[in-house]
Amino acid sequence: MIEWYKKVVFDNYANFNGRARRTEFWMFTLANIIVSFILGFVLGLISPTLGMAANLYSLAVLIPSIAVGVRRMHDVGKSGWFLLIPIYSLILACTEGEKGSNQYGADPKNEFDEMNQIGVE
Repeated sequence: MIEWYKKVVFDNYANFNGRARRTEFWMFTLANIIVSFILGFVLGLISPTLGMAANLYSLAVLIPSIAVGVRRMHDVGKSGWFLLIPIYSLILACTEGEKGSNQYGADPKNEFDEMNQIGVE
């Protein structure tokens, strides 16, 4: 899970181009929820001032969160603007991506499988 989180936050911080697999999107979302809970709830119990760290964290991951969402929409062959439609974007985020290349780039699932077959990580 940490590798997926680092890939989104550090490698693709503001990358709105290309495609993101379901695994990348949902592992980042899970890690983001866990970190937000720890910062907001646990530190908020210790001190309200420390709870403000959750706000800073949310601000820091706002752009990568939008970027991975846009790339996820691209994986299913839709424009990133579909993120603005709440229920439909959730359905698209759960939908398997298009097989093969589409107008947004190569299939990230095939690239990952090819890298594993040749031993590249």
